Amino acid sequence: MTGRLRLGVNIDHVATIRNARGGDHPDPVRAAVAAVVGGADGVTAHLREDRRHITDDDISRLTERLTVPLNLEMAATDEMLDIALRHRPNAACIVPEKREERTTEGGLDAAGQFDHLAPFVIRLTEAGIRVSLFIEPDPRQIEAAVALAAPVVEFHTGRYAHLEGEHRAEELRRIADAAALAHRNGIEPHAGHGLTFANVMAIAAIPQLMELNIGHFLIGDAIFAGLESSVSRMRALMDDARG
Repeated sequence: MTGRLRLGVNIDHVATIRNARGGDHPDPVRAAVAAVVGGADGVTAHLREDRRHITDDDISRLTERLTVPLNLEMAATDEMLDIALRHRPNAACIVPEKREERTTEGGLDAAGQFDHLAPFVIRLTEAGIRVSLFIEPDPRQIEAAVALAAPVVEFHTGRYAHLEGEHRAEELRRIADAAALAHRNGIEPHAGHGLTFANVMAIAAIPQLMELNIGHFLIGDAIFAGLESSVSRMRALMDDARG
């Protein structure tokens, strides 16, 4: 299968810059609107337990302002479940979260945390929120996602992004195999983390992938090029990979 690959833009690190000084500038909601103008199909925001970047108010304003789907990244905690059920984003991506980490360091252990995750998937699904699990491209994790009845998985591409040469090629094959396996099992595969202009095309060319979520690189490039331009360039590379 091939087709247009959706681009979700993560605007967390606009909020990181804002929070470094306090106040309300730069505004992540304004960034989300600019990303959509640049070609984003959706917006992703991670509401962390420590509120290091995105805040509760940001989620409220994004819900009110966005004309494209909002993907709420969240840990599997009662607090985050309550917030998701209150705001009803289009999608909720359950991610692992450690207070001391700088960014998400790997995929969720859906197999090892099956019993803990099951009620979260059920509650979110019953509320009409499309559930995604952020996992490693590993058959065992895909099997767990199938058993949990999660309609979407997002593969962690951080390892791919940091490897080189044959090691990167091997990880790319692993991601491609995982995407094919997920698709055969009726799960929609997405991917994200560490993707840049330089490495996105090989990932975007995997035919079963339906969406890429990219944030930190685009926000960094936007300092020099502007967010609309950065998103537009990423959109063009993804389209070329599918061309």
